[in-house]
Amino acid sequence: MGEKDIMDQEEIYSKVLRAGRRTYFFDVRSTKAGDYYLTITESKKFTHDDGSFHYKKHKIYLYKEDFSAFREIMEEMMDYIIDEKGHEVISERHQKDFKKEENDGISENGTASGSFTDVDFDDI
Repeated sequence: MGEKDIMDQEEIYSKVLRAGRRTYFFDVRSTKAGDYYLTITESKKFTHDDGSFHYKKHKIYLYKEDFSAFREIMEEMMDYIIDEKGHEVISERHQKDFKKEENDGISENGTASGSFTDVDFDDI
């Protein structure tokens, strides 16, 4: 049995989410023992100056014994983001009219700028 046959045998159920330059693959696969696990693959397309392109892929393997805790944390993180920032996408890449503030406290190299005040913990 070739490697392709083994891969086809292991893949049970799949869904694809296309999101701009990224594509997410959700695949249910089978272990050698016949149990199931989930793989989540992020594939991102990069285009070179000459027009050629390549993909970078990152994969997560998620096993049944971790589903409950993973789901809880994932839902908590997504709820937190929506509660704090809402559903609207705020990004230079996603909004053509997005204007970055002149002094947003972050320098161009990504480090905090500005001055800091010493805090005496007795004041808190």
